[in-house]
Amino acid sequence: MKINIYYGGRGVLDDPTLYVIDKMQKVLEELRVTVDRYNLYEQKNNITTLPQTIKEADGIILATTVEWLGIGGYMQQFLDCCWLYGDKEKISKTYMQPVVMSTTYGEREGEISLASAWEILGGLPCGGLCGYVADLLTFEMNRDYSLIIEKKAENLYRTISQKMKSLPTSNQVVTKTVLRTKDLGLTPQESEQLSKYVSDDTYVKKQKEDIEELANKFKGLLDRDKVEEVEESLPYIADFESSFNPHQEFKAKYLFIIEGIKKPLIIEVEPAHLQCSYGKQDGVDVYAKMTPDVLERIIAGKMTFQRAFMTGELTAKGNFKTLRMLDDIFNFG
Repeated sequence: MKINIYYGGRGVLDDPTLYVIDKMQKVLEELRVTVDRYNLYEQKNNITTLPQTIKEADGIILATTVEWLGIGGYMQQFLDCCWLYGDKEKISKTYMQPVVMSTTYGEREGEISLASAWEILGGLPCGGLCGYVADLLTFEMNRDYSLIIEKKAENLYRTISQKMKSLPTSNQVVTKTVLRTKDLGLTPQESEQLSKYVSDDTYVKKQKEDIEELANKFKGLLDRDKVEEVEESLPYIADFESSFNPHQEFKAKYLFIIEGIKKPLIIEVEPAHLQCSYGKQDGVDVYAKMTPDVLERIIAGKMTFQRAFMTGELTAKGNFKTLRMLDDIFNFG
């Protein structure tokens, strides 16, 4: 017979759970049981692979310490990995004994949490052990407490060896009807391999970098297509041409940088002629920058160039007298 002990505490010297599982391990070894212990705080970088160690065990002990609230992060992470990567068929045949000691409040709730989690995973929970310890030395010296711990270890051995049955629980029914892991289409061997990849920080980092690189590549392609599509449609040119109101002897060159459009819009005003195009131009009198929304509101007559400049929705540099002429030479709205 083989039993694995998974310890989810922090490994501090005065942790009462360490005393309990040391004593239980000694009793089990006297019964000729092979016992392997896994300290989760030492295995935190490989915790995703630990569910695979359950395959070799006839039963397990999940031991943790309640120091302020709940069963602790290491134990919760281990149970999460059992849900994601564990061999559910093997878990369904594996007995689990919860051991929860508390230095504060909540040991009974912790024991119930472990038992419920194992039932939801499909496993076979058996009678657990929980207790509150205010002073570790007093606890260790109490003979009655030692006998209780030894009896619990013997009960686990007896339960596994005799393959004791238990009545069905609602957790097991919920697991079958509602709580189901997302089917990834993986065999147990592939799931085990996936858990190894997840625990490999270098592999995970490389995968994230590759995904980010691909995402940026496709985003660039989409943005380029969007820009090219906008530029090919030559927006706003017809609006400026149809609203042009020429002024005698007034000449100017405007360059509009519109967000989302790669090339700037060039407006060349002549006394009796208007030329609009997208591209580069030298000798510009006014450089202006705005969003498409601002420009569309100006074209719709809901805002003027001067008002957009005063409110900061349009930024500009160059000859500001020439900038103010925009509202005179274009009659929008």
